[in-house]
Amino acid sequence: SITENAGGHPALSPEVLGKEIRDLGTEVIIHFSCKDKNRNQMESLLFSWNRQGLHNLLVIAGDYPKQGYRGLPMPVFDLDTVQALDLLAFLNQENEQGAESQRPGFSPTSFVKGVAVSPFKHLESELVMQYCKLQRKVAAGADFVITQVGYDARKFHELLLFMRQKKLSVPVIGNVFVPSLKVAQYMFEGRIPGCVMPESLYEQIQWEARSPDRGREARLLRAARLLALLQGLGYNGAHICGPCLRYEDLDFIVRSAAELLPGWRSLIREFSFWPGNAFYYYRADPDTGLNLDDPAPRQARSSVDPGFAVARWVHDLAFSPAGTLHDPMKKVCLAFVNGRYENALARFEHINKAILFGCRNCGDCTLAELGFLCPQSGCAKYLLNGPCGGSREGWCEVYPGKKRCFYVLVYERLRSLGREGEMASGFLLPRNWELNNTSSWINYFSGRDHLGRGDK
Repeated sequence: SITENAGGHPALSPEVLGKEIRDLGTEVIIHFSCKDKNRNQMESLLFSWNRQGLHNLLVIAGDYPKQGYRGLPMPVFDLDTVQALDLLAFLNQENEQGAESQRPGFSPTSFVKGVAVSPFKHLESELVMQYCKLQRKVAAGADFVITQVGYDARKFHELLLFMRQKKLSVPVIGNVFVPSLKVAQYMFEGRIPGCVMPESLYEQIQWEARSPDRGREARLLRAARLLALLQGLGYNGAHICGPCLRYEDLDFIVRSAAELLPGWRSLIREFSFWPGNAFYYYRADPDTGLNLDDPAPRQARSSVDPGFAVARWVHDLAFSPAGTLHDPMKKVCLAFVNGRYENALARFEHINKAILFGCRNCGDCTLAELGFLCPQSGCAKYLLNGPCGGSREGWCEVYPGKKRCFYVLVYERLRSLGREGEMASGFLLPRNWELNNTSSWINYFSGRDHLGRGDK
C-alpha cells in the first residue's frame, strides 16, 4: 500500500515505486488522492496507471498540503472521494457492460476501488457523517473498505455491524498499525491527520518503552492480538503497517496471530482504548464486550437556528417548485439571461449571499443541501459529499482549535430537523467551473446547475 504525498508533503509519485514492486511479482495498492489534481489530470493519470497495470487503488481526499516551493501550494480538491469514485466507475463501466469506451483512443479501465472510513471519531456528529459518507462511497462504486488506525474492539465491531445493517456488501480490511515511540507521540499530539492515539494506550506504550528493547516486542504482540481479533470478528483482511517494520516482524505478527485466533474472544477486553465519553453508534453488550444491535441514544435535537430557519423558508418559497414565488422568480431570473443586466443580477445575488453565507460566487449553489452552509468557504477542502477523515474532536484538520469541521456544523443543522439521513443517499455532482462568477439563480432556473445536470 503506497501513500501519495502523505501528511501533505511532496514525495516520490506512488506509481513509480508501485510499478517497480509489481514488476518484482507483488501486487500493490496505490493511494489516489484528490488534493493535487483537477479532474482532467485525474483522468490522464488514471489512463496512465491502467496502461501500466496498476489497477488497485485506495481513493482518498488526501492530507491538506504543507509548505512547498516558496510557500504554501494551492489546495486543489477539484473532486472529492465520492465524485472520484463516480469517475472511476464511469471509466470502468464500458468494460463491465461490454460496450466500446466513451473515450476515443482509450480502452476501458479495470480499476479496483478501495476507500477509507474512520469509526474512531469522538463526537456523534463526526461519526455519523463518516458513516453517511461511507454509504455514498459504496453506492458510487467502492469495491472494498479499509479502516483508519484504531485500537478499540467495540469500534471495529461497530463498523461491521453498521455495514451489515445497511447492506453494504463489500469486503472490509482492518488497520493493524504498529507505531514507533515517536509516531505514537505524534498521534497522541494530533499531528497526524485522522490518526488517534488514546491517552490510556499512549501511557501504556510509554511504560512498555522502559524495557531493554524499548517496547518493540510489546508493540508487535499487540499487533498480533489485534490481527487475531479482527479475523475473529469477521474482517476480510488486514493492513499491517508501521514505520521500520521488517519482514521478520511481519512473520512474527502473522504467526502469533494464528496461534491466538482460537481464543480471540478473550482479547476483546484488552482492546478498549477509547475515551469513555466518546460516542458509540450502538449500545454496549456487557456479556461479550462488543455491541448490541440496538443503536445508542443520540443527542437531543437542538432548536433550529433562526438564520437557518429563515433561509429554508425563503428557499422553499422562491426556489422549491411548489413554492408560491417559484414561477414569478423563474420568470424574473430568465428575463435577465443574455441581457444587459445579467451581470448586475449576479453581483446583487453575490453581495447578499456573501454577507449571509460567505458565498464564493461559484454559480452552482449547494446551500439548500448542506444546511445553508457554504462548502466553498466553510470547508478547507471544498468537499461536497461529507467530511474527510482528518477532523479531531470536532475541529477541522487544517485549523485545529480555531475552526470547527464543516460537516459537524452541517450535521447539527440537519439534525435539528431530523434530516441528517439525507447525507447517506445520492451525492452532489462536482462544481462546474464554467458557471464561476455567474448567477446561481439564473443557472438553477435555466437548468445549468447540478440539479439541471442530473444530480444524483
